Amino acid sequence: MGAKKIINWEAKEYIPRKKNAWWYVILVLVVAALMALAIWMKDWSFGILIVIGVIALLLYTLRAPRKLHYTLSSDGLTEGNHLYKFEDFKSFGILNEDNHYSIVLTPKKRFYPRNNVFFPETQGEEIVDMFGENLPMEPVKLDLLDHIVRILRI
Repeated sequence: MGAKKIINWEAKEYIPRKKNAWWYVILVLVVAALMALAIWMKDWSFGILIVIGVIALLLYTLRAPRKLHYTLSSDGLTEGNHLYKFEDFKSFGILNEDNHYSIVLTPKKRFYPRNNVFFPETQGEEIVDMFGENLPMEPVKLDLLDHIVRILRI
């Protein structure tokens, strides 16, 4: 009986996107327009929701991405302390986003989001081969939410 194959790596949880001054100017203009609409409609809960949403957006976009530790084995993919079993996914694909490679895991459950796992190019072949031993590989396209996130640079 051979040794159980295990691959370890670390990667950022997401790719930080640079935002220039115009990004912040447009954000302020959109927030001002939405706040004016909330005041005009006298909908204070909508105004509070806008403020909370902007604070959450800024906190998310200004924080640095965490460095995550991954372990890939015959059991599945472990991210930190959470195990993603292969049987929970119907397929995987590869995305190259600004020369950052990621595995995209498509869940079997209908309304579950896809999992994006970045990996270093130097270990790419080994990682992709191991995923290929356990899941079918399918082409991956960015969905509407992915395009919106890219446009908004978040």
